[in-house]
Amino acid sequence: MPYNQIVKMRHLAEDSVELLRKLISIPSFSKEEEGTSAAIELFFKQHEIPFSRKGNNIWAFNKYYDKNKPTILLNSHHDTVKPNPGWTKDPFNPEIQDGKLYGLGSNDAGGCLVSL
Repeated sequence: MPYNQIVKMRHLAEDSVELLRKLISIPSFSKEEEGTSAAIELFFKQHEIPFSRKGNNIWAFNKYYDKNKPTILLNSHHDTVKPNPGWTKDPFNPEIQDGKLYGLGSNDAGGCLVSL
C-alpha cells in the first residue's frame, strides 16, 4: 500500500476515535440527542461529507452511491441509556486504557456508528 494511503488511513482512524470520544462526552439519553446530533453534523461538515438531517436523525450516502444499483442500509443510533450505579469510571469521560476506549456508549453503539 502506498505511504500516502497509509497516512490517510491513520488520519481517518484518529478522526474516528476523536469523534467517538466527543460522542461519549456528550450525554445523549433517549429523546435527548441534540448534542450528539450536532457533533455528528459538525464532523460531516468538517470532512465535507454531504448529509441530510431531520430532527436528530442524520444520514449520508456513500460517495459511490448509485440509485440504479441495489442498496444496503447501514444503520445505528447515538442515544444511550442512563448509566447504572455499577460504573467504576466516569461514563462521560472517554478514557483509553490498555488500548481500549471506555465510556458510556463506546460499545453500544458508538463504535458501530463511528465505523459506519
